[in-house]
Order: sequence, then C-alpha cells, then structure tokens
Amino acid sequence: MNVAPATKPLFDVPVGDTAVIRWGIVGTGRIARRFAQGLAHVPAAQLTALWSRRPEPAAVFAEEYGGTVCARFEALLASGIDALYIATLQDSHVDYAVAALEAGLHVLCEKPATINAPQLERVLAAARKAQRLFMEAMKPPFYPLYRALRAHLAADPIGDIGLVRAGCSAANVPPDHPSFSFEHAGGALLDIGIYEMFLAVDWLGAPLEVQTLGRLGPTGVDTFASLNSQHERGIAQLFCGLDLYGKGDALLLAPGGHVTIHENWWNPARATIRYGDGRVVELDVPFEGGGLNYETAHFCELIRAGQLESPLMPHAKSLQMIAMADAARAALGLRFAGE
Repeated sequence: MNVAPATKPLFDVPVGDTAVIRWGIVGTGRIARRFAQGLAHVPAAQLTALWSRRPEPAAVFAEEYGGTVCARFEALLASGIDALYIATLQDSHVDYAVAALEAGLHVLCEKPATINAPQLERVLAAARKAQRLFMEAMKPPFYPLYRALRAHLAADPIGDIGLVRAGCSAANVPPDHPSFSFEHAGGALLDIGIYEMFLAVDWLGAPLEVQTLGRLGPTGVDTFASLNSQHERGIAQLFCGLDLYGKGDALLLAPGGHVTIHENWWNPARATIRYGDGRVVELDVPFEGGGLNYETAHFCELIRAGQLESPLMPHAKSLQMIAMADAARAALGLRFAGE
C-alpha cells in the first residue's frame, strides 16, 4: 500500500476543516442521483457542475440537486471544480478518468473503475503523472458498520480470516438494463461480482488462483458466475448472477469464530459475530444519507490532506479485484470490444 505522507499538502486546494470541495459529475443516472443525495450529508462539499450526453435529463438533475449544466465534457473539466465523480457506464470510465486527471482534477470513479487491468493501469499512470488523487468508489469499507466490525475484531479477535463466502444474484433485472449490454461491458461479474471480489481481497489479500464456472446469456455477457479463489491468506467462495435470485449476505470464517454480515452486505448495517467459546455479539450500526456519503467524505478528507491514495481503498485493491474479474471472464470466454 503506497500512501503519500500527510505532512505536506500536494494540491492547490486550501487545507483545513472549512475548505469546500467543489464537485462535478459526469452522468446523471440512478447512481449519480444517489451520489448527489449523499453529498448533502458531506460537510464542506458542494455540487458545482455536471454534464451528460443527454441535455434534458441533465437539466432535470440540476433543477433537483443544483450545479451548472455544462454543454460539453471539456467544459465540465474547465468549470472550476476540484473533483470529478464518474457515474457513467463502465465502458467509458477509462477515458473520462484519464481526461479528468490530465486536466488536474481528482477523480472518484464508480465501480468497477475500468473493465480490465490494462485500462486500470492506464488510469493509475495518469494519476501518478498528474499527482492527483484517484479512488474507485467501492462503498462498503466506508460504512459505519464495516468500520465498527473492523474495530471490534481488532479489540476482541476471532483470529485471522481464512474463508470469505459471499454472493448476490438478482433475477428481476429488466432485459433492457445496461447490465445485459455487451456494448457497455455489462454482466454479473463487473456489475455485481466486483463487490464480492472486494470483500475477498480486503480480508484475504491478493488472489493467487481463480477458478470459475458460469454461463453467458443471449446478449453475450455473463448471467451467472461462481468463483473459488485462492488468496494470500485464505480461500473465497463467491457468486453473482442476473438470472437467479439469491440473498446477499457474507460470511467470514476464522479459527476462533465467524462473522455474518447480513444482507445487503454491501450496504452493511448489521453483523453477528459468533465466537468459538459460545459468545454472540450483535453489531447494529445504521447508516444515513444513502451510504455513498461516507466514501465521498473520506475522499474529501484525502484531498484536504494532500493524499494521492486512500488507505482504505488503495490502488492495489482495485488492481487485485479487476485481476479476479479478468481471470473469471477469461475462463468464461468473455471478451469485450477492443480487448
């Protein structure tokens, strides 16, 4: 984990509790709305500008959440914002991220950060060259429950986690949803499975081997995948799907007990810790603001501290996650245009 020291700010943003971070958004769909709703819960942060390929939804978005609608993406980059949130479909993430970093902006990019490892390496190279902060918007580690769970296990441990089991499959996704779009690099692995891959690498470390079974649907994307992966510190059993229905909880096993993060584990609010000696500890830590506000607040704090990388969601984790997705797609024979 390479994190820049916080002793000296690296950016031209005023440092201090009152430094307002001016945000821009590219894309005005559902996740952009959740981000804008959450931004209202983040101190000293404001939505300043936005752009979408479709001007009509952008105007409606600005009417509801504020911000100036820019006529072009280039105008958004030059609008005086400090940071850009990328809320578009994943096939466009790499180009928007690189352009924003080269324009001197900090970038918070919706998951998956890119559709493959070479694209992510390109983004990280641009971030290093520009000396700007880049973070994949993987929300779970920033939730109060997840952080409370980490703190509790540090104080009252169950031992090293050796198995992670997690999955979610949603059978009610409309057939015209982008998740089924080959053109936009959809599929269960990148849209849903990337969450489970985060959980695996967060507790078990880098993947060493990934075994995958699954199937492709009529549009050419994966509609179900089951992964067994060997990591530096254990084994993960993961699944994700678009054609079956399955609850989304997570299980962490260790020598001295196990943890259940109850559904929906990626928006965590409740966990049960069962110790080998019979003790049971319930953690109930609700969240507010829709949940995206926690990762956004963390990102703003990093900007003010002059950091180039998050200690909770470092670049190494993003690289490990997309390496798992690449290996799983290769096993299913799924390659997107240009790969």
